Amino acid sequence: MDKNTLIDRAKDYIRREKDAGFRAEVEKLLAAEDPKELEDRFYRNLEFGTGGLRGVIGGGYNRMNTLVVKSATQGLAAYLKKAFPEKAAAGKLSAVIAFDSRHYTAEFAEAAALVLAANGIKTYLFSGLRPTPELSFAIRRLGCDTGIVVTASHNPPRYNGYKAYWNDGSQVVPPHDAGIIEEVNAVDIIEETSRQEALDRGLLLIVDREVDEPYQAMVKSRLFRPDLIKAKAGEVKIVYTPLHGTGAMHVEKVLGDLGLKVITVPEQREGNGDFPTVAFPNPEEAAALDMAIKLGEKEGADVVMATDPDADRFGIAVPSGKAGGYTLVTGNQMGVLLADYIFLSLKELGRLPPKAAMINSIVTTGMQRRVAESYGAVCAECLTGFKWIADVMRRWEEGKAEARDFVFGTEESYGYLVETEVRDKDGVSAAALTAEMTLYWRSRGKSLLDRLKELYERNGYWRELGISKYFQGPGGAAIMKGIMDKYRSAPPASLGGIKVSKVRDLKNGAGGLPASDVLQFYLADGTVVSARPSGTEPKIKFYATCCAGAEAGLDAARAEAGRKLEAIQKDIRAVIGS
Repeated sequence: MDKNTLIDRAKDYIRREKDAGFRAEVEKLLAAEDPKELEDRFYRNLEFGTGGLRGVIGGGYNRMNTLVVKSATQGLAAYLKKAFPEKAAAGKLSAVIAFDSRHYTAEFAEAAALVLAANGIKTYLFSGLRPTPELSFAIRRLGCDTGIVVTASHNPPRYNGYKAYWNDGSQVVPPHDAGIIEEVNAVDIIEETSRQEALDRGLLLIVDREVDEPYQAMVKSRLFRPDLIKAKAGEVKIVYTPLHGTGAMHVEKVLGDLGLKVITVPEQREGNGDFPTVAFPNPEEAAALDMAIKLGEKEGADVVMATDPDADRFGIAVPSGKAGGYTLVTGNQMGVLLADYIFLSLKELGRLPPKAAMINSIVTTGMQRRVAESYGAVCAECLTGFKWIADVMRRWEEGKAEARDFVFGTEESYGYLVETEVRDKDGVSAAALTAEMTLYWRSRGKSLLDRLKELYERNGYWRELGISKYFQGPGGAAIMKGIMDKYRSAPPASLGGIKVSKVRDLKNGAGGLPASDVLQFYLADGTVVSARPSGTEPKIKFYATCCAGAEAGLDAARAEAGRKLEAIQKDIRAVIGS
């Protein structure tokens, strides 16, 4: 984009942006004639993708700011009116908005609420920080047509985001995602009103306890063995960190009501958009749990738990045993443990449905399928992203696919869903069920690692690999497209020295799955390698899941799986760089 066009776009932004801080940022750049920074902020509009917005906070059309949030919300409002014309005509459209602890989340949430109100859409706005799963619950509880959560999930502090939800509590999927994007791109005039006018007209309602308490009650209702918890709660000590996010209120309340002792890392308890004690506020990152593990060692905790800033992701570390210290449990392993515990509990209690099923994403470990099938259940696959798990749930309920009884949903990136009242991953309910699961296996003289070992011995040793490579700036998307095009036009004959026996390209959909920019390589030994550009960040991601037989012992199986994945990683790095 040439210099004059960038300058014109910057001046247009200054004219339209009402936030003085964001406007001043761009005015300063223009005065300094900073071409590189102007290009980064104005070479494109921040894309409203299939999950909403996510980007660096700042002034400019390629940044997260009030103008961009308002424009996105105006587009969402326009689409709602077309999707529900009778409700729109009767003034009965409604929405609910939540926000986490990131910088500008409260400001962005209110800006969105006032745009919806100006469009005649009654909007419930949470009074303070609330987690993403509660937003999903609130949509269903309040009977809303849409929902918004302002969060950038686990991204670094300079990011913020905006996720749009549909009336079933799930993030938007086709055809609504494309329809909303079309309306967002067509926005010219943004309808706005003041907070006081919206309150006076009954178009803005502030909520908290009327959703908080039913949500907490629902989480507790999904547990299997309240009597066991009541009798044994004093035997388990939990250390927990919300990583400066939204999780503390609900996790502490729910587990405390159950009689469990929860010690929250004090330095990380309160919401703080700077995330001062962690490089990445993400339980997938081992370093994010460092403070919690140190406190766990000091307190002798039986389990260390963490949720990310919007409390949809959940991770744990558990005592390593005689060796001392703590072992981090991966998202795939946690999904295996929870799936096993849920199916086992339903079976023991005589409540296992005849068509019991779990759902996981196509890049999640194949071990979960084996666990589900060992209980006579089904493991259905979907695209990456919890909105696709919710989509399968919806299709089962609406009879658009063979009816199944949903009992669990999970994906490798530390996301778990153990209830139907929420249609997104839920770190709060995962924490409660993990506490019960820890007590259950403890009552049988086992730790979670002991149970995981038993499952490996029965189902083979499974190990997974994740590789990500960022490509920032104007040329990043083209580089990632080039990598995917290369794999499509000349797929490798082998990966890690193992023959590629089949390639599945989901660009146009396949196997009943919607179209997605995903390639999967099925290797001769059963290993699956997947490649996909991220839908929320400027990076390309690779996943590999492989299994080694445990007949010669788990140590030998671990070594075999490690060798396979190391060789596969070397081949991938040769294409994308270190």
